[in-house]
Amino acid sequence: MSTISDDIVTSSNGLGYTSASATHPETMVKPPAAPSTGEDTIEIRLEFGGGLHLLFSSKPKHAIRLPRFVPGSSSAQPTNMRYLVKWMKENLLSEREEMFGDGDGVRPGILVLVNDADWELEGELEYELRDRDEIVFISTLHGG
Repeated sequence: MSTISDDIVTSSNGLGYTSASATHPETMVKPPAAPSTGEDTIEIRLEFGGGLHLLFSSKPKHAIRLPRFVPGSSSAQPTNMRYLVKWMKENLLSEREEMFGDGDGVRPGILVLVNDADWELEGELEYELRDRDEIVFISTLHGG
C-alpha cells in the first residue's frame, strides 16, 4: 500500500509501519554520524553488575570520555581495553582495587562484555575501543 502526500511517497507493509520512498532520502531516519577523524576523544559507556557497582561509587552506569589514542605512546596507538582498565583503576574505582584488578586486567570471576559479546572473543585487553562502545563488568562471585 502506498500513499502520496506533499510529494512524499510512503509505503506500508500492512502492519502500520511506513517508510519514506528512496526518492526523498531527506525524510528518512539517519543513523548517528560517526565521529570525524578530527575528534580526539571517544565516549565509552560502562555498566557494573553482580555487586561491582559498589566499588565504583555505587553507580551501576557511567559514561566516560577517553582519548582516542593512548597518551604518551610512541606511535598513535588506539585506546584499548588495557588502557581502559588502567584508567578505571586510577579514576573511577573508589575502593578495594584487589576486588576488581589483577595486573593489567580484571581479576578472575569478572565477566567482561564488549557490546554484548564476551571480551575473550574480541581480543581481551588488546580490543581497540570505538566511540560509543558499551562495556559491561559482571562479578560472577557472590556471597551466599
